[in-house]
Amino acid sequence: MANTRTLMSSRFRGYLPVVIDVETAGFSPRENALLEIGAYPLIFDADGLLRPGELLHYKIRPFEGAKINEKSCQFIHIDPFDPTREAEDERTAIRDLCKKVSARVKAEGCSRAIIVAHNAHFDHSFISAAVDRANYKRSPFHPFSSFDTATLSGIFFGQTVLANACRKAGVVYDQQQAHGAAYDAAVTAELFCFIVNRYGDLLRLWNENYPEQAMTTESEAEDQAGLPNSDNAASGQNDPKKAEEDPNTVNPQICAETQN
Repeated sequence: MANTRTLMSSRFRGYLPVVIDVETAGFSPRENALLEIGAYPLIFDADGLLRPGELLHYKIRPFEGAKINEKSCQFIHIDPFDPTREAEDERTAIRDLCKKVSARVKAEGCSRAIIVAHNAHFDHSFISAAVDRANYKRSPFHPFSSFDTATLSGIFFGQTVLANACRKAGVVYDQQQAHGAAYDAAVTAELFCFIVNRYGDLLRLWNENYPEQAMTTESEAEDQAGLPNSDNAASGQNDPKKAEEDPNTVNPQICAETQN
């Protein structure tokens, strides 16, 4: 039986993948309302396979002064001001999300969370803007890195559209349920887990058939080279760019260099 905590803390350089989908009233994270969040922190099962964990789901009222793009709302079938939505304040929702993700990060022995999403820049930018509006100082999410399933699907399947990539991976995709944050996060999580698990299968198959060209995982390569392992690297030990990896500190210079 696999040690699931060790797997998670070492598999993604000390990061906990959290699959996120957002539904919004437009395309500007600073101006348009964030209306819904679906999030799945991922887990490893007893067999060492990556799986979606518990769903975190929030329906959110537009923040004060938010701009509402009617066409965007019609496309996702959300009326931001419908009282039957039972939506909550954005600040309350985002703080609850961050607290629950932080708890999972700690439980898994990771250093911070990393957002997984389809066309991840969009979802990441809206979550970051909401965190800023909530004045939440200890965000668990990496400030600029993410895992993008559109890119991964393009490499694995030659498809970048979520529905098409899911079909290639054998993940059921229902157009009638699409564009709901909980549903889209669920299928994106299944897609990402399929890719990660299949990569592990391919790696093992390659090493069995071509032992002279055997490829290693990151943690194995670090051990062989005498480098600090992923846990230490992720926590910033022996790393000249510790500020980049510190879950509570962001180095503006590193951010600027990364964006340029």
